[in-house]
Amino acid sequence: MSSSDTTPGPLGPYQYVQNALYYVHVALATVVIGLIGIPRVIRGGREGANRVATGWIGYMLWAARLHLGVTCEVRGTPPTEDCIVAAKHQCFLDILAIAHAVPRRNFIMKREVMRVPVMGWYAYKVGCIPIDRSKGRDAMRAIVARIGERMAGEGLGQLIIYPEGTRTRPGERRSYKHGVGTFREATQLPVVPVAVNTGLFWPRKGWGVRPGRAVIEFLPPIDAQTPNDDFMTTLASQIEDHSDRLMAEAGFRR
Repeated sequence: MSSSDTTPGPLGPYQYVQNALYYVHVALATVVIGLIGIPRVIRGGREGANRVATGWIGYMLWAARLHLGVTCEVRGTPPTEDCIVAAKHQCFLDILAIAHAVPRRNFIMKREVMRVPVMGWYAYKVGCIPIDRSKGRDAMRAIVARIGERMAGEGLGQLIIYPEGTRTRPGERRSYKHGVGTFREATQLPVVPVAVNTGLFWPRKGWGVRPGRAVIEFLPPIDAQTPNDDFMTTLASQIEDHSDRLMAEAGFRR
C-alpha cells in the first residue's frame, strides 16, 4: 500500500450500504445494551459499568468485522494496574480496540460527550473525567484533583490519553501536548505508550473503511522515575517510531 492508497476513494454502492448498516447497527445496539445493562450498573457500580462496557465495545468490534471486514490485532501486554495509557490516535477503531483491551478503562473527554444519552451516562459510571477546555489551566487543575480523589478511593484504572489531542492521518506527526506529563508528575504512575496503524484501514471521518487487520501495540511502560525533561521526548519517540513500523509492516510508505 502506498501513501496515496491510505486515502479511501469514493464508496461503491456495496461499501456505502455496509458503512450505513454498521452505524445503524451499533446505534441500535448501544441503546439496547445500555438499557439492558442498567440493573448491572445499579448493582455493581463502576465494576458493573465496566463489564457492560466491555461487552458493548466487543459487540461494536464484532459488528465492524461483520459489516466492514476490518479486525484489530492487539500486541504487547495490556496493563491491568493503575496507569496512564498514552496512545497514537488515528480513528474511532483505535478508541474501541484500546478500551476493549484494558479492564478498567476511562478517558478524559470533552464534557459535551458525557451529555450524550446512554453513552455519556456509562462514560460517567466507568470513571471518565470531563474537561471544559475553555477554562484552560483551571481545567487541568480540576482534572488533577479528580485523578487524586480517584486514586485515594477506588483506584484510577487505566486512564487513556491521546497526547496529540486529536486524530491524525497515517504518517502525520503533531506536537505532543504536555497534559500527559502533568498527570504523570501528579500521580507518579507509569505511562504505557500505545502505537497504532488503524488509520490505514479506518479513516478519520469513519467512512470508506478498508477491510483488513489493523494493529494496536502496547509498549513497555515508561517508568515513573524517568526524569521529566526526558519523558515527553521518550514518549513521542516510542509512539511515533513504533507506529511508523506498524504502518510500514502493513505496506505504508511515506
